[in-house]
Order: sequence, then C-alpha cells, then structure tokens
Amino acid sequence: MKKIYFGLIIFYLVLTSYNDVSAQKFLHTEGQHIVDGNGKNVLLRGLGLGGWMVQEGYMLQTGNFAGSQHIIKQKIKDLIGEEKTKLFYDAYLANGVTKRDIDSLSAWGFNSVRLPMHYNLYTPPIEDEKNGEITWIEKGFRMTDDLLKWCKENKMYLILDLHAAPGGQGNDANISDYDTTKPSLWESEANQKKMIALWRKLANRYKNEPWIGGYDIINEPNWNFTGENKNGCDETSNAPLRELMIAITKAIREVDTNHIIFIEGNCWGNNYEGIFQLWDDNTVLSFHKYWNYNTKNSIQKFLDYREVYNVPIWLGESGENSNEWFKEAISLVERNNIGWAFWPMKKVDNTAGVTSVTKNPGFETLLNYWKHGGEQPTEEFAFDALMQLADNYKMEHLTIKPDVIDAMFRQVHTNTTKAFSKNSIPGIIYATEYDLGTNGYAYLDKDFINYRIDTGKPVSWNKGRKMRNDGVDIQTCKDQKSNGYEVFDIQDGEWLQYTVMAENEGDFDVSLRYSSNVSEASFHFENDKKHISKEIILPKTTNDEVIYKNLTIENLKLSKGENKIKLVFDNGGAILNYLEFKK
Repeated sequence: MKKIYFGLIIFYLVLTSYNDVSAQKFLHTEGQHIVDGNGKNVLLRGLGLGGWMVQEGYMLQTGNFAGSQHIIKQKIKDLIGEEKTKLFYDAYLANGVTKRDIDSLSAWGFNSVRLPMHYNLYTPPIEDEKNGEITWIEKGFRMTDDLLKWCKENKMYLILDLHAAPGGQGNDANISDYDTTKPSLWESEANQKKMIALWRKLANRYKNEPWIGGYDIINEPNWNFTGENKNGCDETSNAPLRELMIAITKAIREVDTNHIIFIEGNCWGNNYEGIFQLWDDNTVLSFHKYWNYNTKNSIQKFLDYREVYNVPIWLGESGENSNEWFKEAISLVERNNIGWAFWPMKKVDNTAGVTSVTKNPGFETLLNYWKHGGEQPTEEFAFDALMQLADNYKMEHLTIKPDVIDAMFRQVHTNTTKAFSKNSIPGIIYATEYDLGTNGYAYLDKDFINYRIDTGKPVSWNKGRKMRNDGVDIQTCKDQKSNGYEVFDIQDGEWLQYTVMAENEGDFDVSLRYSSNVSEASFHFENDKKHISKEIILPKTTNDEVIYKNLTIENLKLSKGENKIKLVFDNGGAILNYLEFKK
C-alpha cells in the first residue's frame, strides 16, 4: 500500500512539473511585463485583421448608408439574392486573409496578429437556436485554425478578439454589428450565456497552443448602464461589464490555465471605473488610442494602472491617422514598454494602412446606386462587381503601402530619409515619389497630423487621400504622362526632398511638368541645405481647366552618386506632376 501511495505522489509531482513547464511555453504575465516561456520581455508589434470576419461600413465606403455588417449584407441580398450573396461572402472570407498575407506581415516586421471575430461564424444567433440550446458552426473555427497555422509557421502570436459579441456590445453599432431591433448583449441573458460558452469552446480548442497570444474577450464595449453618455464614458461602476468578464474568465479557466486574458474597459475600451480589483493573475489591460496627442500624459492613466495594480498594459488598437502620428504613437508606447496592435490591414481605396484594396468600377457603380438611388443595376452586373471586389482582396492584387510600413518600423528609430523608389538620373522623377521619412526631413507640409480629440479640429493631412499617408497632398493626375498621381494644394514654404543617383558629376537641365492657375507660384532647388538654383517663377497655365506645361531649369550642378535634392516652394499654388533630369 505504501508503495502504491509513494508511486502516486511521484506521478503527481511529475505531472505537476510537466504542467508547470508546459505553462511556461506560453506568453504570460510577470508583474508589469508580458514575457515568453523563458521569462524574456515581449513587445507585441501587431496588426488587427479588421474588415475580414466583421465588415465595418467605412472600410467598404458604405458607412454613410450602411455601417453595420447586417445592413451591408441586406443591401447585397436585395441586389443579387440569398444564394449569390452566400457565394460572395464565401469568396470574400476566403480571400480576405491567406497564408500570403501573414507571410507578408511577418516580413514587414510584425510579430503578432489580432483577429477581430464575429460570433456568427462560430455559433448561430439566439433567434436561430431551439429551446435555448447552443450549437456550433465549424466555419469560424476552421478559419481560426488556418490562421493559427500560418502564424505558427512565422512564429507570430495570434490574439483572439471577440469584436462582434452575441447581440452586440455597444451603441456604436458599426463596430459590433449591433442590430437595434434585437436584444443587445446587455439586454439578453441568452446572449451572455452564448458568449461565455463561445469563449469556453475557443479556450478548450486552443488551450495547448503556445502561439495563441491570449484572449481579448470583449472589444470596445460602449454602453450606458447607469450614466447619461450612451457610450459609457461617464460610467462609474461598470458592474455588468465586470460581472460578465469575470464569468467569461471563470469559463476559460475551467479548461485553459495557460493563456493571457486581455480585458477592455467601457467607452471603447478605455473606461476602467469600477473594473478593479482584478480577478485573474494572468491578465493584461488593453486600451485603445485614436486622434489625440502622443504625449506621456495621453497614456498616463494606464501607466498608473500598471503601477498600482502591478499588471501589464497593451495598446490593443490604434491607427487611422497620418504616418507622422503613427511614428509618434509607436515611439511613445515602445519607450514605455507597451506593445501595440494597429488597425486595420485592408480597406477599400485606403491610404492610412499597410495595404489598399482597389475599388473596381463595378463596385463604384453599386456604391453610387446605394447612396443616390436611380436605376437599379442588374443582378448579373452586381454579382460580377462584388465578385471582382472579393478577388481584389487577395494579397497579390493589393497595393502595398511602403510609406506606412516605413513609418511604423524604421522611422520610429530615426529621422534619416531614404529614397521612395530608385531614382536614377538622367530620367523622370514623379513628384509624389519624394523620400520616405518624417515631416521636416523628407518633406515639409503644414497639415500633417490629426489631433482632433484634443484640439477639436479634424485635419485632413493628405487632402486628396491618394497614394501616400504623409502630409503631402496627393490627387489623381489626368496628364498624358504620369504615375497616376500629382502633388497639389502646395502652400508657401512647403518642400519635397528627392534622393537621386547621378551617373556622373555635372550639370543637368531639369524640366518641371506642372499646372498653375496662379501667377505668383515660384520655387528653388536646394542641395545639402544650400541653394543650387535661384528662385524661379512658374508662369500661369490656366484659369479653370487644368493645363499642364513644362518649364526647364538649366545647369543644375549635381555630384556623382547620391544627391538629396529639395524642391522648395517659395510661393505655392501650383500642381506638380514630375521632374525630368537631362544631362
């Protein structure tokens, strides 16, 4: 009997030791730090896959008339019917994120991915269940399995984020696909039970997966439980939110003691009044940050939480601003050992992201119909347009945004500039292909960042919203020869810098291709902060209709090899297409 008892003790000790070692493979918390299995601090640098499992209208340019996914879907059904709508969404989801997408994110420098999930890919809405039962849909789980596999192959952490909870968790309906005609998450016990069961199911499925970085259990709740602000920004207790998060944590811990639980406050994730004390020792506080100053004071509240409650903090969502703001925000949080996940990866006709989805002409026709009415497109036309849009979501069809990627990774650590493209002269340099870098170093523009939350004044940093995400204003160019874009709305004193490689030292003639409806526009060239030309007047070319002309500047002296040339506008008002250097 003693031998059996002793053997059981040894077995228990071995099993306990194994579980402890196993647990250490996982990302977890140690005091105020997120660490890996070796106890090494991990700074998460991630991207949210917004718009994939949960469509938000502004990403598809339907926000003015169809913000929530269920409204978007209904408009599509009205045009092409139930069966073809299913075919479209199957293609949209299949193309929205693939292995090639995750490989690309890894190559660009990201070490993590935040997956915004819609519950209805994993379990039906309560209206479709019978007798209060909870059933499951395999599609969402398979999609998550595939994504995890691709992340594992790239050694990237996958953070699961319930973006659209059963019933919807916020009055900002577009975010969570909240249907105001049905009970919300907060108004339905059945919805809450379904949400708890879903998290238990997910945790049980992924409990042994170390490349799952954690569970972001409820995205941006924004609900007034007792206060007057409908988005919960004046709540002082947040009791229902706290109770639900505790219940979800309990359900997760019944099957999974390994993974981090990320929590978010009310008011789009930032109101933690009444949430403390914390109930789990492997918890991270998430906050979201948009359109405010990037000073330490802007995050001080969360730094204080970290110190007082000895808990790590994470910038779980941010973005939708200029490259300059991105650089500032990432520099700020990384200086304070805070990881981040920016937003999102794919949007239609996008500048403020790492990629852009092409808006095909057929989809443009559908947008115009939905917005303005008129003759309804045929079912065949609408289906073809939507399927083309779905195809445009493939990585191989996206436009990659090197300026955004450069701002998020390289520019965070330096003010040095680098060439946007290989500019060898003699040859043409397009005006929009100025150097990669920060305002004041690669270019100078007076409107280059949006601090509207703090200033009350929204700023369109790139007024044309084309090609690049800097302060330089870029619009579509209709000149016969161009790269498709031109610089416009040039103000007095603004400038652009171009890194060019000259085959030989010598004098070059430079032909400026421009349009101007003002008589006083003028510019000069600089090299290494020295004038290398006199101020030159750009003669007026037009009054109303855009007319392009060339103006040649002779004998610009350049060195062999690399030259950093500034085109400085002493007086603005012109539109610039390209510069052509001739020996």
